[in-house]
Amino acid sequence: MRSYTVGRIWGIPIRINVSLVVFLPLLAYLIGSGEGIGLYAGIIGGLAGTELDPVALADSRWTIGIAASVGLFVGVLLHELGHAWMARRYGVGIESITLWIFGGVAALESVPKEWDREFWIAIIGPITSVGVGVVFLGLLQVVPTSQPVLLFVVGWLGVINVVLAVFNCIPAFPMDGGRVLRALLARTRPYATATRIAARVGIGFGLLFVVFGVLAFDLILVVVGLFVYGAAKSESRITTIADLLEGLTVRDLLSTEPETIPADATLEAFADRMFATRRTSFPVERDGEIVGVVSLDALRRGRGLDRSTTTVTEVSSTSPVRVGIGDDAFEALVAINAARAEYALVEDAAGDVAGIVTVADFAETMQFAATAGKPARESPLDDGIV
Repeated sequence: MRSYTVGRIWGIPIRINVSLVVFLPLLAYLIGSGEGIGLYAGIIGGLAGTELDPVALADSRWTIGIAASVGLFVGVLLHELGHAWMARRYGVGIESITLWIFGGVAALESVPKEWDREFWIAIIGPITSVGVGVVFLGLLQVVPTSQPVLLFVVGWLGVINVVLAVFNCIPAFPMDGGRVLRALLARTRPYATATRIAARVGIGFGLLFVVFGVLAFDLILVVVGLFVYGAAKSESRITTIADLLEGLTVRDLLSTEPETIPADATLEAFADRMFATRRTSFPVERDGEIVGVVSLDALRRGRGLDRSTTTVTEVSSTSPVRVGIGDDAFEALVAINAARAEYALVEDAAGDVAGIVTVADFAETMQFAATAGKPARESPLDDGIV
């Protein structure tokens, strides 16, 4: 689902995902329902030193639900700003903060591999939530008992922020507790190994959430469990890829001189070239300049065209992803995936096209790295490119 920027704090774009807009009315209903009020009225009344009547509070269910749900996500925003503040202290940039159905996400430009930095960036979130909860619980002591609705909302926000802080400390990726666990594990073992262990713990917790959710007929817990399970698997996979590509640059993925295809070549000739070279993407050249890229996807798009007369220029991409030959291989793959592309043009230091790398090249390189180790030799393209 799409996210929309609603403002900036410290220059960081604050975004709201459509899922939150859809979920917020349901959350307000659940909080303001008879069960929701009845569950917390006794706890909040005890903390405030008074007695709250759930039946009387139910008359203001929508006021309570809306105020509490909006206040909750303000607390989530403060939680994410805590992450952002600590990350900036360590020189890590923040791309954005997004509020969505499962809470919030502070998108770091890079995840620090120094265990102590990741530890503090992760743990500051729950610490912030506890601080927010303590502030609301403090306010609970000064709210007049003649204002039961306000008393309930303030008390609920105090309790729920502390509860969420504790829940977030469960060592399950992608929650903060999972990142804290990885940081502590990374003190004595490689980062990739620490991630795999933390991810397996996260997968286990995800499955437990699903099982308990099914047994308790709690749909929300089931959904949270599935999310944790999927996110932990994804984190493990991404870290494995980053580990296999660590230390490699785009240069290491190029093994031959760039092979181009003339701009006036037909789709038929392009198909023949693919079969002959076993490559699926080629830079399109006209008068010695690269004017685009043609790939296997072009053949799919041109199924209704006459391959014997249609040229590759007519179906080529004129604005492909471009990466530098010295760029980090993993970062280049991230850029390709972010553009939902299958390839990128590779440029040398002078800005000339040195070749093309495809997702298949990355997969092949990772397979080699996993079985034979990473290359220790210089790329044959070193001479004359930079």
